[in-house]
Amino acid sequence: MIKETGMVLLAVNGTLMRGLELNPNLLNVGANFVEETSTEPAYRIWSIADRHPAMQRFATGGVSVAVEIWAVPPAGLATILQQEPPGLSIGKVKLADGREVLGVLGEAILCEGRTEITRCGGWRAYIADKPK
Repeated sequence: MIKETGMVLLAVNGTLMRGLELNPNLLNVGANFVEETSTEPAYRIWSIADRHPAMQRFATGGVSVAVEIWAVPPAGLATILQQEPPGLSIGKVKLADGREVLGVLGEAILCEGRTEITRCGGWRAYIADKPK
């Protein structure tokens, strides 16, 4: 989870991604973009009022979700988490290549009654597919 530089790898799957609404929260703490990748095929994702996604891991019925990996200074993690919408937290995320990194996840109660967008495979695909 921690690179030799002392930075923590963080997988983001929604509005923290490059060019989206909350990406400045990463940049303001000195985070650096590392790569685009995906999770192992064990995640489901919901739209929370079309403002941001919430991702959860499941034993069955999941897909690979598109994520970005960012290298974040350890002290910046708390700042990022405090600026996330309610119901989002940081936990462990398994990537398609077998690595395990920290990532943004949604609480189960946050997803109840929300629109599941798992079929889209990620937030960018979902917002690109939404009628304007």
